[in-house]
Amino acid sequence: MSQSIDISPAAGTRSANTAFTAIQLPAGAILALSISAFGSGISMRVSDPLLPGLASEFSLTLGHAALVITVFAIAYGFSQLIFGPLGDRFGKYLVIAWGTLGCALTTAACAFAPSFEMLLAARAMAGASAAAIIPLAMAWIGDVIPYDRRQPILAKFMIGQVLGVSTGVLLGGYAADNLHWRTPFAWIAIYFALGGALLLWLNRRLPGEAKKTAPPQGSAYKRMVGEFAQVLAVPWARVVLFTVAAEGASIFGAFAFMVTHIHQLHGISLSMAGQVVMLFGLGGLLFAVSAYYLVHRLGEVGLCRWGGLLVAAAFVAVALSHIWWWAIPACFCAGLGFYMLHNTLQINATQMAPERRGAAVASFAAAYFLGQSAGVALNGALIPRIGTSGVILLGAAGVTLISQNFARLMRKHQR
Repeated sequence: MSQSIDISPAAGTRSANTAFTAIQLPAGAILALSISAFGSGISMRVSDPLLPGLASEFSLTLGHAALVITVFAIAYGFSQLIFGPLGDRFGKYLVIAWGTLGCALTTAACAFAPSFEMLLAARAMAGASAAAIIPLAMAWIGDVIPYDRRQPILAKFMIGQVLGVSTGVLLGGYAADNLHWRTPFAWIAIYFALGGALLLWLNRRLPGEAKKTAPPQGSAYKRMVGEFAQVLAVPWARVVLFTVAAEGASIFGAFAFMVTHIHQLHGISLSMAGQVVMLFGLGGLLFAVSAYYLVHRLGEVGLCRWGGLLVAAAFVAVALSHIWWWAIPACFCAGLGFYMLHNTLQINATQMAPERRGAAVASFAAAYFLGQSAGVALNGALIPRIGTSGVILLGAAGVTLISQNFARLMRKHQR
């Protein structure tokens, strides 16, 4: 059974979408991408609540154990620069399918790692394989859905990733208290295997227009370097890329230790702490359903300014409150504020170099995840000196400076 998606451009947008014609997509083609993105979100955050258990089992400090988060983010960031050309050459949907199956293998390797060093290697491979999913899925949706109808489709697709982030924290917290740390990785591997098989089956049913490939033209390496160099030559692109890297470092450099902080400070179980922190994702869902109203009410500058302040206030509440349930509204508000800020950066990323949009989005994703890895590594080293409260307060200060500065620069840029 197929669903007919009319992607012929609407009036007033035809000149920008002349390449689009009506395409019959198989039922579930986009839903399957969201299912895969859900697994990617789980894989990103499942190790956060497992840090105390890993530190105990392998006789490590909390900062050293956090390398399982750092190496995942580094590999995810750098791999963005590879999967874009692969998707163009062999077909984005096919590369996503094989990348999802690759996630099954690399996540299984995490479950069976005999040592911490082997776990780090497996987590790096897991980050590299997961990098094939979300950016390529967004690019494929851009290929088959016209711009004027794309935003609601992308919003529905991203719900999978948002829910995956929350589920990863919840699953990791439950495993930390009731299971072995290897168990969630085994479950995630099975999930990825089923998701990859579904994507391969759907890829065979896609019409030719939805499986576009580009023939090789000269050196792929030279083309890639040239594309990214042209993006970096744009002054506003450099501002956006620096900002998103700093955002990733400030917010997720602190967020990675949030479950551990709530567990250690308030003496509640890791599974309960995971349930509290998963409200971050529900705050993101609130933004998704109210985005139209918020954008028209606040504008991009207002979203950036107030989103950053909301995250900062939530982080301060988590760091300083002596009552654990204050973290419930704080984590929810942090998620809402983060998506207000990050969505503004995403919109700017899609327009910062329109003639090189693929390379621009890949650069944006790479900067974001490399920033996360730097933030986690830095905070892991600082925890013995300033504690988890200190690194969360540091994140609050960082996101305040970053969001207000970007709002100021964006106001100037829009004049």
